[in-house]
Amino acid sequence: RWEVDAPRAKLTMLYGMLNGELEPSNYIAEKLFECFHCLRCENACSSGVPLTKVFADARADLLDAGFEVTGTTSITDDERCVRCLNCVRRCGHEARTFIGDRVVVDRLKCQSCGNCLDVCSAQAISIRRGFGTNPDELREQIRRFLSDPNNPAAKVIVFACTWSNSPGFQMAQMAQPDTAAEYLVLFTACSGRLRSELVLDALEHGAWGVLVTRCPEDDCDHGGSHRTQARLDVLGKLLTGIGVDQKRIQEEIVAKGDPKAFVAAVSTFVDQIRAQGPLGKAREP
Repeated sequence: RWEVDAPRAKLTMLYGMLNGELEPSNYIAEKLFECFHCLRCENACSSGVPLTKVFADARADLLDAGFEVTGTTSITDDERCVRCLNCVRRCGHEARTFIGDRVVVDRLKCQSCGNCLDVCSAQAISIRRGFGTNPDELREQIRRFLSDPNNPAAKVIVFACTWSNSPGFQMAQMAQPDTAAEYLVLFTACSGRLRSELVLDALEHGAWGVLVTRCPEDDCDHGGSHRTQARLDVLGKLLTGIGVDQKRIQEEIVAKGDPKAFVAAVSTFVDQIRAQGPLGKAREP
């Protein structure tokens, strides 16, 4: 929600450089590399401008000009990397290769999905500009929401796929202004990068329940949707084993561009959790 981050402003900066009114700079280069490749700008353009191709060409030119920027692309700390190559095998965009004795990231191919963060056992991979989607950023938002003394209604955390559910979230805000304080929607980029400990962390800090929305597997551009389902199945069995109703953690398939389905999924889950009451209620004497 900052003008210079919007596609229109990026086009304006490109136009300025082409006409000699702006000099290429690290600032401009960084802004051009801050993108999650969601295609929303392109889908919304009534003129049919291939914005993602324009930006991709500009990034290539800026790299050729010697600008060393990362934006939202993933980077690897060579000192911490154990060379297991899990990230290379997992990357569905072929953006990671092993050259010499280190993992090299192709910043033009990286789609900023963050699946490489999920598979790195050494936690050597990071995305410096996560815009709220990095694990530490998500954890902080969860704790702040659930511990807010001015919002005693807080009870549900919703983890949503950035590419599928962002428009649906906007609709949910407009459709449910009276119940929005009960839940917090957090975007994880690809749902496949959502780690189990983050879900459990939400419950530990007071959430009554956690909902995860994901793409249909055939529509997932990053290969993470099926991992989400498998991970939540394991978590459900774990909760059952310690006497917690596994229905407190649920996943819902929401297709791209289906705001009604997103609103319905969140509303239904909040109603169910509200009826169940706070976690641990059943164990009270």
